[in-house]
Amino acid sequence: MRLKSLLAVASLACASWGHFGVVIPSNSTIDEPSQAKEIITYKFTHPFEGMMMSLDKPVEAGVFVGGKKELISNLSEKKDGKMSYYEAQYNIKEPGMYQFYMDPKPYFEPAENIFIRHITKTIVNAYGYGEGWDEPIGLKTEIIPLTRPYGLYKGNIFSGKVLYKGKPAKNTIVEVEYLNSKSLKAPGEDYITQEVKTNELGEFSFAMPLAGWWGFSALNEDDETIKKDGKEYPVEIGAVIWVETKDYE
Repeated sequence: MRLKSLLAVASLACASWGHFGVVIPSNSTIDEPSQAKEIITYKFTHPFEGMMMSLDKPVEAGVFVGGKKELISNLSEKKDGKMSYYEAQYNIKEPGMYQFYMDPKPYFEPAENIFIRHITKTIVNAYGYGEGWDEPIGLKTEIIPLTRPYGLYKGNIFSGKVLYKGKPAKNTIVEVEYLNSKSLKAPGEDYITQEVKTNELGEFSFAMPLAGWWGFSALNEDDETIKKDGKEYPVEIGAVIWVETKDYE
């Protein structure tokens, strides 16, 4: 009984960590041609703890640039242990604001009896283009930056506006996690996933204390359900954006 209790507690602890879709480029800004061959990584993970879930091939992966969507089809499956993730190459040939995104196949989370669909994006500024970083790209839910989402220092505040079906999502919980590539330890469970809440306009802000990649995941219950084994399950739909901070050299 003691072992079962411990396993149950461990399961609940894992479920309490934030799930995050991940779309990370090899460079968040492009300043010279040597940086222009982007490697885009797509994952589904608990970013701070480093625990991965297997990602099925995204339903859609693409880039929004110049007011148009371009699908990315050269996704290559990779393995981290038994868990799958994907990578794609994309060559940036001209100045522009490149919004890379994925819409994943919904993931069933048995610990919560829900499907999770995290529509995820990140924004790359190429050759100092500097315009259009706050342009919506027409996803069912997305975070529109109110802070320029690149060229950020650690300690900067990131602000965004959450949209669901094109309208501001008020009183929405936004989970925040650090992509912990440095094996940092949190003081306790409550420190792993930070939370902020949107105001009446769907806006939120958060100060990022570390250099690296930060994920913001705005969570709502979708207006659609998914049927599994004869039962309808709710869908947690997340608008996720990743931004990078750096330190002075």
